[in-house]
Parts: sequence; structure tokens; C-alpha cells
Amino acid sequence: MFPFTNYYDAVFRQTNTLIQEIEQAINGEYSAIECYARLANLASSKKERERILEIREDEVRHYQQFVHIYQRLTGRPPQPKILEECPNSYKKGLKFAIEDEQKTVDFYMEIADKATDPMVQGAFRRAALDEQNHAVWFLYFFSKEKS
Repeated sequence: MFPFTNYYDAVFRQTNTLIQEIEQAINGEYSAIECYARLANLASSKKERERILEIREDEVRHYQQFVHIYQRLTGRPPQPKILEECPNSYKKGLKFAIEDEQKTVDFYMEIADKATDPMVQGAFRRAALDEQNHAVWFLYFFSKEKS
């Protein structure tokens, strides 16, 4: 009548996938923190440098929140690593940041949609909103560089 479902395995697979995605998010934030420090140093004005450093602070906050979630789920700290090297020129770095921020918005929304814990959902939705805002700023700086 009712098919047997091993709920433990289903929950384990879902949790394991979530942990892997959070680990990927941690690595992405870790990479962004490093990259945006470099971009800030290459910025063409003090105003742009300050805004990029504010964006970097958002990335630090996201990183800390994701580490907290990861530790809560696994009981151990993550081992973050740089995923992609940041370009060495300001213009290429801005283009890289725009694309990365946009991809990250979608990725974080997918995590928030799949998560069942309201704290995880909220953290990733808020981070997605921040990432969208960052993309707009980087696009603005990029468009100024083109002219």
C-alpha cells in the first residue's frame, strides 16, 4: 500500500548536499574577500575604494554567517580555499566581480529555497540581496571605466 521510504537516507542526502553547497559558498566568500581587497587597492578613486571596502565587509559578514551555519551542521570548522584567482587589472577585476556576484545571487537563492531551517533561509536570502546590490555597484564602476 505505502512504499517504504528510508527517510533517514533522504534527510542525510539533503543535509549532505546542503553542507557541500554551504562549503562552496564559504569558499566563494573567502575568495571574494581576497579579491575585493585587491580591487580596492586598484580603484581609480577614493570613493570607489571606500565602496569596494564596504562591499568587502559585507562579504566578511556573509563568510562569518556561513561558517557559523557550517559549524552548527557539521560540528567542525570549514577549511576555506580560494576558488578562482582575481584578475590583476581593475577593469578585468570589475568584470569578474559583476559576473561572480550575479551567479552568486542565483546560487544563494537556490540554497535558501531548498533549506528547511529558517535561519539558513534568512541568511542566504539576505546574502543574495547583498550580492545583487554589489553587482550593481561593480557594474557602475565598470561602465565608468569603459568611457
